[in-house]
Amino acid sequence: MSLYEKIVNGEEKISLVGLGYVGMPIAVAFSKKVKVVGFDLNTKKIELYKSGVDPTNEIGDDAIKACTVDFTADETKLREAKFHIVAVPTPVNDVHTPDLSPVKGASEIVGRNLTKGSIVVYESTVYPGVTEDICVPILERESGLKCGVDFKIGYSPERINPGDKVHRLETIKKIVSGMDEETLDEVANVYELVIEVGVHRAESIKVAEAAKVIENSQRDINIAFMNEISIILNKMGIDTQSVLKAAGTKWNFLKFYPGLVGGHCIGVDPYYLTYKAEELEYHSQIILSGRRINDYMGKYVAENSVKNLIKANVTIKNAKVAILGFTFKENCPDTRNTKIIDIYNELCEYGISPVIADPAADSDEAKRLYGIEFVDVEAINDCDAVILAVAHEQFKGLTQEDFDKMFKAGDNSEKVLVDIKGLLNRKEYESAGYNYWRL
Repeated sequence: MSLYEKIVNGEEKISLVGLGYVGMPIAVAFSKKVKVVGFDLNTKKIELYKSGVDPTNEIGDDAIKACTVDFTADETKLREAKFHIVAVPTPVNDVHTPDLSPVKGASEIVGRNLTKGSIVVYESTVYPGVTEDICVPILERESGLKCGVDFKIGYSPERINPGDKVHRLETIKKIVSGMDEETLDEVANVYELVIEVGVHRAESIKVAEAAKVIENSQRDINIAFMNEISIILNKMGIDTQSVLKAAGTKWNFLKFYPGLVGGHCIGVDPYYLTYKAEELEYHSQIILSGRRINDYMGKYVAENSVKNLIKANVTIKNAKVAILGFTFKENCPDTRNTKIIDIYNELCEYGISPVIADPAADSDEAKRLYGIEFVDVEAINDCDAVILAVAHEQFKGLTQEDFDKMFKAGDNSEKVLVDIKGLLNRKEYESAGYNYWRL
């Protein structure tokens, strides 16, 4: 009997190692079909899950309460499972080189609790070769077992889009791979239990690793192009959103938009690819150029906010500025690797101490990572400038009357409104006399 059949029959379990925005939805989805152990080192997170709370807001409290996942911070519980899915972050360090410590640490934990006949599948985004060249030796060292003989490995890159209620785990085709045909069959069959639209069987683990890392690199480059176009058009006094609306009428125009590129994927994955390229003595031209543009955009937004304050005859030092939104993307509580911090830090360089409001963000995380405490949107007043930074649903309904309450009393020409995401009607605010600016 295959491992897949044993899992379906309830004789064996699946484990999820890492229960964040990626791992937790996977664990819950599988628990509707089979027995699942959900492991995470974060005991506070585990207690929240056990009490039926979803701190990620990915699937909601009701789904957590209803699921049958055995949430635990005890790594020895992994010994109860034979099919292990590793879904931990793969960030970059301060010099933009891969930080593989989370995936190495997870490999050590799995290795210490690995039993014969197991399959270990990695979902973390890595450069080609990490699974076989870095993770396998760790698994073998910690377990005393031999890969290909005592256990098998596979790779199936995560494609979950945090905060997206349309493109979900079940509705995104899943790339799967295995070290041999038998493993590939097992991995594909297991994932097809929850992936409604099916899987794509990659030719090898390295192909699957490369496919994932170029997905986000391609998106990063396209956004960088739009950001550069926005910079150029701004110098010409031409509205970027209007240009993109016109260009988008052509059937084959790619509808990307300018913006801040943060988070754990698009702003990180290209560095994994270029790091490997450098090892092979190839210096990236396009990818790193795109990264430089996108990494610059927070500073660019801050600089233009200051220019507009000057235009409005506002004294820059100690000007009162509010930033609406701090997460790396809309409708998601995650503040890790947010580029809003770049705007904040750059404004501080000008002697401005912005206040930040974000009703969707994880406030504890923001305070721990950045030392920032949020204010309530309703408490924002007497401002010289307001920067609408993130397209949260809570912000989409803001009216001109709402913004007026945030500003100092006076002529609208003295009010600077920066609309990074282009949520507002430009003509409406310009007609009202605001100093309105957007990417």
